[in-house]
Order: sequence, then C-alpha cells, then structure tokens
Amino acid sequence: METTSRAVAQAPAAEDGQRAASARRTVDDFLRAPFPWYGLDEAFTGPRRLMQVGTAADGAVEHGSIGHGDEPSVRNEHMAGGDQDAKEKFAVVVTVAANPVRRSADGTGVLEATSVSSAAWLAGVGLLTCTWPGQVDHTLRDDWLEQQTETAWALADDLEGPEWSTLTLPVDGVPTPFHYRESEFGWVLAGSTGAGVHVGAYGRGMSAYGLGFAAVKDITLYA
Repeated sequence: METTSRAVAQAPAAEDGQRAASARRTVDDFLRAPFPWYGLDEAFTGPRRLMQVGTAADGAVEHGSIGHGDEPSVRNEHMAGGDQDAKEKFAVVVTVAANPVRRSADGTGVLEATSVSSAAWLAGVGLLTCTWPGQVDHTLRDDWLEQQTETAWALADDLEGPEWSTLTLPVDGVPTPFHYRESEFGWVLAGSTGAGVHVGAYGRGMSAYGLGFAAVKDITLYA
C-alpha cells in the first residue's frame, strides 16, 4: 500500500514536470524570434497563453500565436447563434515577421516573402482548426477543412475584395487599419505594425471591434 501510495503521488508530479518542460520548450521557441510578439493590449484582463511557433525551412522562427480568453476546442461544435457562441470566448493573435523574398540559409533555395496576406491566411486557417460545423459529419471534416483552407487562402490573397472591410484598431496606441471579415464561424483580421511585423487575429464570442494590440514586454509571463 505504501509503495502504491508513493506511485500515485508521484504520477501527478511527473505530469506536472512534463507540462513544465513543455512550457519551457514553448517559451524558448518564442524567445528565439528576432522580432517582437504581439498580443491584446492591457485592456484585456483575461487569461493569456502561448500557443505555437512556425519556422522556415532553415529553422528560423517566422510566426507564432498567443491565445486570449477561453481555450477553443474543436470538440465543442460551434453553431452560429447557439449556446457555444456564448460559452466559448476567445481571440488568438498571430505575429508574422515581415520578410522579403530571400535565400535560404544553406543557399539551396528561396524563402517566400511574408505579407499582410500571410497573416490573414494564418488567422483564417487558425479559426478553421477550432471549428466543427454541426452539419458536417465526423468522417467528412477533413474534406471540409481542406476545402475551407483553400478558400481561406483565396480570400487572404484578395484583401481588397468584397469579402473584406476596413476596421481601425489601436496598435501600440496608434490607430491602425486592418482588413476584417466575419463568417458564421467567427472573425478574422490582419494588418501591419510599425515594428517590422504583420499581425493577424481570429476569434469567436469576443467582438473584434473593441480590441487593441500591443507588443509583449515579457513573453515568459505567458507561459
């Protein structure tokens, strides 16, 4: 019994250790970025968390996401106007380094340039990954997701198109224009900052109209 008790007591400790190690790796990934990270400004007082970073072929950090509010779960099916809309309130801010077309570190290829469209596409795909429309069967979701991802890319490539409107929001206290669109699954926006990065965001249950963005002073506080 004594041995069993120790094993049971040690299991949560081991899990806590694994979570701590994972959080440390995530923070380290964010700290490798040579650009500032953006999140919601201090007007947002809810929980914040680091999500993931994306890297180029040479391993350089190119973009990453910071979550605010509830943690979205694809298992919680979202239906426009339904109860889930009220229960799940979140906004995710995507920071994308503003890079021109450039050679890869090993000199064997060319890395694609990043732009506001890059931020819009990443935000659009992010919203899709936490969306499961009620009318789509479990076995068909992959097909739906692939189709909607292609649509998100097409929309991001046409920011001046009729699907987008202009929304002005503060970035580091400066009014900044964003491309903005809504769908039955939530909202997506994208724009540029004066700090050498593009900012995209997506969310559900939280209105985009009252948001503001600011550079993160200490990313380690989000771990």
